[in-house]
Amino acid sequence: MARLEIRNLAKRYGDFYAVRDVSLSIEDGEFLVLLGPSGCGKTTTLRMVAGFIEPSAGEVRLGGQDVTLLPPWRRNAGMVFQSYALFPHLTVAQNVAFGLEMRKLARPDIERRVEEVLALVRLAGYGDRLPRQLSGGQQQRVALARALAIRPDVLLLDEPLSNLDAKLRQEVRVEIRELQKKLGLTTVMVTHDQEEALTMADRLVVMNEGSVRQVGNQRDLYERPADRFVAGFVGRSTFLDGTIEAPGRFTSDGGLRLACTDGAPGKATLALRPERVEIAAQPLSGLDNDLPGTVEFVSYLGAQIDIHVRLSPMDRLVVQIANREGGFAPEVGQQVHVGWPASAGLVFAQ
Repeated sequence: MARLEIRNLAKRYGDFYAVRDVSLSIEDGEFLVLLGPSGCGKTTTLRMVAGFIEPSAGEVRLGGQDVTLLPPWRRNAGMVFQSYALFPHLTVAQNVAFGLEMRKLARPDIERRVEEVLALVRLAGYGDRLPRQLSGGQQQRVALARALAIRPDVLLLDEPLSNLDAKLRQEVRVEIRELQKKLGLTTVMVTHDQEEALTMADRLVVMNEGSVRQVGNQRDLYERPADRFVAGFVGRSTFLDGTIEAPGRFTSDGGLRLACTDGAPGKATLALRPERVEIAAQPLSGLDNDLPGTVEFVSYLGAQIDIHVRLSPMDRLVVQIANREGGFAPEVGQQVHVGWPASAGLVFAQ
């Protein structure tokens, strides 16, 4: 049986649906990430699971028990908020002990468990400090320790890394993932950061406008996106609008005639991942598509370089190349050729 089940969950405010008919099963020990842009319904979904928002329809089941109408403190779900929500006037140890005191555990048990979880998140010896005396990363770990102290059936993380700087965010997400694996803890995390999601998740749920667009692992979502939205949100894509004239033949609105591998005749969009496109000063041989173009913009990103190439007045695509010494490095205004195999193009009906 799934540790956490969400069945036809919905939240409506008047005529507006913040969440619409969401159903998910999260297995015991699984790390599931809800991914999507701001306003897509992912945080509302998480807060309905936690009990902070009452659903308009549907149910939440935890460990086989229907908890839809239970208050948060009776669900045994540990929650880490985006702002950490630490009590500024309480010490680290008192913050971590708060949930245990609400559950009326004996004082020796509380002290022992606080000591255990602070050691678990590498904050042993910090119990007497106040939150303001800690760094952002340490405060985040206190919030995590507080959630873990109650020994939750499910851990809920609401954008837990968004207040950290980029370097610290990379370090802490690895720490959280390693800790989750060590404890075998069923976890649901909300984020809008696709790199964060791809790094941490066992499975991902892409949401938009209150609905689930696709569920799968990293490879599923990146290589086999269900629609144009997923292709644009998970990873990067260039989109060329046009028409499938015949099986395997795509004509862009700008007049480019391209080879593709799928798609029924009719209006369609061809999506291309930047790293799947090759670029050279001369025509490219052995590829299904080879087109001349003009470099309009070059973006130097350290390990990689993005090259924006104009193919027609209506068509432009991005090529991503590795930054290698002695490699081909075109400049703005240079005439180039770009090419890709037919299998690199993803076709979505309009």
